Amino acid sequence: MAETFLFNIAERIVEKIVGLTVDEVRLAFNVKTDLKKLEDTMISIKAVLLDAERQQHQNEKLRLCMRKLRDIFYDAENVIDDFKCEALRKQDAINHPDISNLKVRVLGSCCLPLSFSLKTSHKIKDINGRLGELATEWNSFDLRQYSDNRHVFRRETISFVHSSDVIGRDEDKENIISMLMKPNEDQNVPVIPIVGLGGLGKTTLAQLAFNDDRVTSLFPLKIWICVSEEFDLSRLLKLIIQSVNKGERCDDSTLDALQARLRSLLNDKKFLLVLDDVWNENKAKWVELRNLLRSIDGLPQSKIIVTTRSLKVASIMSSICPYELKGLSFEDCLTLFAKWAFNDGDERRYPNLIRIGEEIVKKCKGVPLAVRTLGSLLFQKTDESDWIYIRESEIWSLEQHENDILPVLKLSYNHLPSHLQRCFAFLSLYKKDEIYLSEKVIRLWMANGLLEHPKKNQEWEDVGKRYLNELLSRCLIQKEEDFHLNFTFKMHDLVHDLALDVSQRQCKIVNSKTKTVDESVRHLLLCDNLVEVPRVLEKLEQVQTVIVRNSSTRSNFFVQSLINLCVSNFKYLRALELRDSQLRALPNSIGTLNHLLELDLARSEYMRELPRSFYKLYCLQSLNLGATSLKQLPDSVQRLIELRHLVITIEAKHLKEIRAGCWTSLQYLELYNCFELECLPEGMQYLKSLRTLFMSNCHGLVSLPRNLKFLTKLEHLQIVRCHRINLKMELEEEEDKDLQLSLKTFSLFGLHALRDLPRLLLQGSSSTLQHLRISGCPNLSVLPAWLPNLTSLQKLEIVNCINLSALPEGIDRLTNLRELRIHGCPELSKRYRENGGEDWHKIAHIQKVDIYY
Repeated sequence: MAETFLFNIAERIVEKIVGLTVDEVRLAFNVKTDLKKLEDTMISIKAVLLDAERQQHQNEKLRLCMRKLRDIFYDAENVIDDFKCEALRKQDAINHPDISNLKVRVLGSCCLPLSFSLKTSHKIKDINGRLGELATEWNSFDLRQYSDNRHVFRRETISFVHSSDVIGRDEDKENIISMLMKPNEDQNVPVIPIVGLGGLGKTTLAQLAFNDDRVTSLFPLKIWICVSEEFDLSRLLKLIIQSVNKGERCDDSTLDALQARLRSLLNDKKFLLVLDDVWNENKAKWVELRNLLRSIDGLPQSKIIVTTRSLKVASIMSSICPYELKGLSFEDCLTLFAKWAFNDGDERRYPNLIRIGEEIVKKCKGVPLAVRTLGSLLFQKTDESDWIYIRESEIWSLEQHENDILPVLKLSYNHLPSHLQRCFAFLSLYKKDEIYLSEKVIRLWMANGLLEHPKKNQEWEDVGKRYLNELLSRCLIQKEEDFHLNFTFKMHDLVHDLALDVSQRQCKIVNSKTKTVDESVRHLLLCDNLVEVPRVLEKLEQVQTVIVRNSSTRSNFFVQSLINLCVSNFKYLRALELRDSQLRALPNSIGTLNHLLELDLARSEYMRELPRSFYKLYCLQSLNLGATSLKQLPDSVQRLIELRHLVITIEAKHLKEIRAGCWTSLQYLELYNCFELECLPEGMQYLKSLRTLFMSNCHGLVSLPRNLKFLTKLEHLQIVRCHRINLKMELEEEEDKDLQLSLKTFSLFGLHALRDLPRLLLQGSSSTLQHLRISGCPNLSVLPAWLPNLTSLQKLEIVNCINLSALPEGIDRLTNLRELRIHGCPELSKRYRENGGEDWHKIAHIQKVDIYY
């Protein structure tokens, strides 16, 4: 298995060493020199790692050496992280002195427990020693320095295809031909993008359209260019010229000469240009070619087809919606499979094999290249055992050739920026067909240190969102449902196979059939009907992630045993998910997992309290205690100053006051099913970093505190089914009129007592609020007159507000309003409908109006 993540790990370790403060370095005796030596060594190794990653496929000794390096790198990262953990422990001891911290109080900030200092010093020397031992072997490979660019590759395609070889694309072909025959509406370069996953048949579809007689009649000149990765203007011009004028040699021509020659060849000609397999996401490069084409007389009558795996490429090259190619139907896949697995007609002689073949085809999930690959593997094989072997095997484990499905899909992986490759591989930890939740995935990436450091004015969560958007754009994941603040997505089974192939066996799904687990595994998913913790896990020591699925079916004993294993073996565990568990209490030993960053105990309905040692989880960034049975949130949780994401359910009427200096990094706070809660806690104004506040099913909540006006970074406020809440918050003080808040979305669902909107918060966000949603508020009868002051509002949704009869005067002043949705509001719908509504003219300027009774 290739080692492809070492560059990123080395980069992260160097960043962490450089980021150590003077006080953190002083936590261990005489380590400054050793840390500098480690930093210099890491920089030296990192400089040639990209070359090593390229050469390892042909050099087994190099690959094994890189595996040794990987283990050393992980150990080095753990030791560097120890400094932060110890610094947080020290800070907590100073902030919360007690008898157990007497030594720290007496000796002050200069001294800390001797054991940490000596152990850490020894560990760093040991790591330097191990790197030194490996140095001779490493230097023998004569590696060179490379910049961090992706693999440059060229994939050749041709314009011709036998239509009889293509199954199930007739409708798609007609759709593309219809777009080609449609008259151009403006003078822009007319580009039709075909977008989809590798292996879906984008090139084949373009070939079908290219060779259709109607297209040939419409475009006297047809040009087919396989672009592949190298989108170089000079190269593309030469290819176009050579395609138009067969045999012309222009290798030594200047760019200016090439442009002139192209114009002379294409002026006043109506042509179809296919740019196949485009990867370029640099808009400037496309604009160069586009501007040159625009200078050609007759261009508006011509057309361009682009095939690409990237929605970003499509948006750069075209202003029209891309044609997103879907998978084939099961019936078409079965027909295609039989065509590749048998000689014509032979399939009728083997009904037993066809039955197995149906199961094999289901694995392909509509991707024709996968169907062809597996069909080809079985060609002229009539032994059932061969077919059963293919049926039972993962596609990534089967032998494949250059143009088979996995190598073709792997081009998408190779083209990913290096920081995205590890994040993509991590997704193999989930089961096939599983629905991923975006915010959960981002937090797991964060916990395992897979994200690049945020740029100025960005947070870690923003980096994670950008990564997911990149994977969406490249068709490696597909969005299922959008919830505005987050979304769910799926991964095609074949892409999941790709993720498994590149994950280097660091992710492992464990079930009742699991017999062995590689000792290098770092991320575990426990699923199915496990009744006890598998013994094979007891030899593991490097695990960083443990996720338990279907915890509700497992006994308290199982969960306790698993936690005991984590405590005893997984000293550097970063993420632990025990949702829906039967757990009644966490053991006190949980406090020894001081590298834990993500802890999810949601829906552990029997859990009524947290252990006294809980405050020792100093590094914890995300804590989900939603739908538990906690009576009150203990003081220990406020001591977790690194928290960024917190979900709480308590049975008490009041939350304890938030003290100054606590939760200063908190980005997300959710109060869920706090049925008795009457008010938000005192001290909300101290949550200076809070960006999202979500309250759901807090039936006793009657109002919001005015100190929310001090949360200047708050971007998203959502209140759901808090039936008694009244949001009247007027501008009472002179300074309220000059508030500069940052709300972007404000959402209200099922607030039966609502009669007013909070002017203090909304008008204070007049220059930032983009989305306002009001749903299921039957007692809201009028919208405030100041609503048109929200000049940045882009989307307004009003649903099931049966007593609302009018929008406020001046709604036409909301010139940025692009979308208005009114559902289940009889009087409102009647008044503003397009045909016959007395006030339709007031909203006619809005681009998208959706009104239903």
